[in-house]
Amino acid sequence: MPASTDVFELRVYHAAEGKLPDLLARFRDHTDKLFAKHGLVSVAYWTPLDEPEKSNTLTYILRHPSREAAAANWKAFQDDPDWKSVKAKSEEKGPLTVKIDSTYMAYTDFSKKLG
Repeated sequence: MPASTDVFELRVYHAAEGKLPDLLARFRDHTDKLFAKHGLVSVAYWTPLDEPEKSNTLTYILRHPSREAAAANWKAFQDDPDWKSVKAKSEEKGPLTVKIDSTYMAYTDFSKKLG
């Protein structure tokens, strides 16, 4: 069971037009493994069922032991030469995203904890 001090990060990626399949492939084939390497714990990934978001949105949640750990792990991830290579290769024909939203969240006192 996660500690009650865990923080969760809700991330919403708004894909560039026609780029959602490439973004999903990058996460499936590379990003999720690199997250794990750097202590970024993936809780789950979702895509919307309805348009217009269905064609251009990826939503996911990461679990972090603290905000400080999140910042350190994100820095390590972004500095990783493997990530830099994967990102550059996947964006040879232009960026995969036009916007990324990030929101840090904590449990409420009445929330069921994720297992």
